[in-house]
Amino acid sequence: MWHRTTLTLSPRRQGFHLVTDEIIDQLPALAAVRLGLLHLQLLHTSASLTLNENADPDVRHDMALYAERLAPQGIDGMRHTLEGPDDMPAHVLASLFGTQLTLAVESGRLATGTWQGIWLGEHRQHGGPRRILATLNGDDA
Repeated sequence: MWHRTTLTLSPRRQGFHLVTDEIIDQLPALAAVRLGLLHLQLLHTSASLTLNENADPDVRHDMALYAERLAPQGIDGMRHTLEGPDDMPAHVLASLFGTQLTLAVESGRLATGTWQGIWLGEHRQHGGPRRILATLNGDDA
């Protein structure tokens, strides 16, 4: 079984956001997969996807602090600034964190660890809605 759809995530402020439920809610076909894989490809160059802590929001706060230090705004000599001072740092962070995830699916659910959830890293101050191409492959239930 193959299923592909484009998901849309709600606009969020700059930072890291737990989006697991928002993704699952838009993938009813997931429930029919006995064993398979879900590939998520973020269709933007200024945001990221990562699998990380889903219980303590302080982890997302602290990750945002690290991201600010990894890719600060206003570096002398930066050329790609037409879309604002947050644009080039957003591209750097998207490359560092990545824009794709492949997750195991078992019995109609994501087979993630106990404290794992899907994060959207919004690296722009006003990134807007974010689109994800979701490709589901597996055996039907």
